Amino acid sequence: MRRIGLAIVLTISFTLPLLEADAQLARKVWRIGFLIPISLPDAASGMLSMRRFPLFTQRMTELGWTEGQTFTMESRFSERDEQKLRSAAVDLVRLPVDVIVAVSSPAVSAASAATVTIPIIAIDLETDPVAKGFAASLARPSKNITGLFLDLPELNGKRLQILKEFVPTLSRVAVLWDPSLDPTPLKAAELAARTVSVDLRVASAGRREDFAQAFGEATRQHAGALLVVQSPAFDLYAKDIADLALKYRLPSIGLFNEFAKSGGLASYGPDLRALFAQSANYVDRILKGAQVGSLPIERPVRFELVVNVKTANVLGLTIPQSILAGADEIIQ
Repeated sequence: MRRIGLAIVLTISFTLPLLEADAQLARKVWRIGFLIPISLPDAASGMLSMRRFPLFTQRMTELGWTEGQTFTMESRFSERDEQKLRSAAVDLVRLPVDVIVAVSSPAVSAASAATVTIPIIAIDLETDPVAKGFAASLARPSKNITGLFLDLPELNGKRLQILKEFVPTLSRVAVLWDPSLDPTPLKAAELAARTVSVDLRVASAGRREDFAQAFGEATRQHAGALLVVQSPAFDLYAKDIADLALKYRLPSIGLFNEFAKSGGLASYGPDLRALFAQSANYVDRILKGAQVGSLPIERPVRFELVVNVKTANVLGLTIPQSILAGADEIIQ
């Protein structure tokens, strides 16, 4: 009996601290920081938070979390100036937040400079994380950064090929490029252009007010189509870019489906909304105790082609049967 009694006492003595720890974990309100390199007025006018964050919170809810009760969100929008973005990252670290979701390569760089301990979940569609030094490997990042990266050189080649299917005689393409971002996508586009026998001309635009000048440059370079390289600013102002492409009579292709839905000729790339939902999966695992350095980096595996028939008609283009057959969505 004494042995049984001692066993019970020992079991209780070991179990109670674990139950107390679980109770403390359940009571804790975790703080999640978002770092996005867009100025607050731009973010507000583009309703960025309204379009993206609900997808994150919806996924968190599905995973058993409740906003305001078990987690809160702190958002920092900043101009893409390196120092201002780094200051915004430092502000999140000082709060402190428990995890940072960094959107775009400048945000990941700023967050990594601000902390080596707080987990950083990247939504970075420009950078090779290993080459950049963000991670030791894709399978085991080892540092405090993991998440979703897209640095597929063949993606731009596919988008250029789609433009050539629309315009078989196409020989020169303007690439709308945000010079504040990692140059990897631009280099990939330049390499891809050679493989499809297209002359690529860069039209730089870092802000909304730069768009008109960039399109003017594309016209002076006698570009016959427009390739929009990924950028948070370009995503935010997809309709402005699509409208300008129509004004200048340029068949255009973007990365995300919102570009085609906003009036661009086509889009081919991952579903950005799904990426925000996927980032919640990482946050969930980290808040439940997973080590960020052991969570493999993921790349989008599904890409969708969206075609805008109305825009094609305005441009006087016939949509090839191969494009229609391969489209995931056709906008009439």
